[in-house]
Amino acid sequence: MKHKNYIQKYDGSLEELAEDIGNLRYDALADLLKLLSSKVNKDSDSDLSRNRVKLAACLKECSLELNQASIAIDKAWEISEPYC
Repeated sequence: MKHKNYIQKYDGSLEELAEDIGNLRYDALADLLKLLSSKVNKDSDSDLSRNRVKLAACLKECSLELNQASIAIDKAWEISEPYC
């Protein structure tokens, strides 16, 4: 599979996508980050199985950072939820 530089089902630019994602409620954003973390982790495992060790390590680090971001956004949701 070739990776694309756009999202086929999204008509906006990447900048608009970032803005739209950033406008999600924090609990939904945390869920999205967790799902993205899982996807990148699967990619890491796939690349490792193809002996692409450096790429797999970079993707694994990214997956862990995305998971950390989801934890931080979960905390933001806990703080902001009473005001929503």
